[in-house]
Amino acid sequence: MARGANQKLKLLYLSDYLRRTDEEHPVTLAQMADYLALQGISAERKALYDDLAALEQFGLDVQRVRCGSGTGYFLGERDFQLPELKLLVDSVQSSKFITERKSLELIRKLERLTSEAGARELHRQVWVRGRIKTMNESIYYTVDALHAAMEEDRSVTFQYYEWNVRRERVFRRDGKRYAVSPWALLWDDENYYLLAFDHEAGFFKHFRVDKLHGIRAAKTPREGAEAFAALDMTAYTDTHFGMFSGEVRRVRLLFENGLAGPVIDRFGTETALVPEDEDHFSVTVQAAVNAQFFGWLCGFGDRVRLLSPADAVEGMRAHIAAVARQYEA
Repeated sequence: MARGANQKLKLLYLSDYLRRTDEEHPVTLAQMADYLALQGISAERKALYDDLAALEQFGLDVQRVRCGSGTGYFLGERDFQLPELKLLVDSVQSSKFITERKSLELIRKLERLTSEAGARELHRQVWVRGRIKTMNESIYYTVDALHAAMEEDRSVTFQYYEWNVRRERVFRRDGKRYAVSPWALLWDDENYYLLAFDHEAGFFKHFRVDKLHGIRAAKTPREGAEAFAALDMTAYTDTHFGMFSGEVRRVRLLFENGLAGPVIDRFGTETALVPEDEDHFSVTVQAAVNAQFFGWLCGFGDRVRLLSPADAVEGMRAHIAAVARQYEA
């Protein structure tokens, strides 16, 4: 590229250079000039003052600080501060629905939103390799297709699969395509779920997004608008343990006082903890009664008891008996 053409890119290169700085790593006008020279751009001291003023007028938070015997410059306020980027990096690397390769790509892009020193600090907290990750590389396309269908008020079809013991994909319903109306995407237990109205079943179901295959937008409009409007999304995610299906029931539980923390973590601070005696309290909550719910209760051993309804109590007994049979001599 000709030198004159490079000169037109001067402000772009300068802003990019400043994005690599922070308060502890400012740069001087001489360093700016040297960097621009490497790009084939000449930069005089007075012109750099004008360039910095132009960048400030554009909206960049250019800060000045004493640097040796002169003045150093760095970029102050950014779209994302380092603690915010650390949260995003943690979310990406812990998300099971994003493949290892895509996770590393996303984190590299996040590193470009901070200074060079900040990027190194972000990189030190990255532990993606070896984590449980999906192998579905089409996850981005799937999510984009679902958002497009919701925006255009269209139904979608797809195949849904599980893994067998040979680590092979096995399609449910012998590969027959599901026809559903997508209404929301939910993030639960580090996985991404589609909440959709199943046309054949006539009610809402949730599907692991990374297990959708061959998604296609249909020409038919979405169904289930009234049911979705009446759905309490927070209550839905709170009552479905691990997003496994089950009939949502009103259940009463008796806990030892020492389990108040886990109960509040699971059901929220608005849950009423009713004292029953000096050592126990009870709660009445909505929960999807299934094996995952029973397993959650079993995790507390004899410190919790399911009190009602009667059929749920019977289901708990059957669950415990089935587990016990696995360990009979």
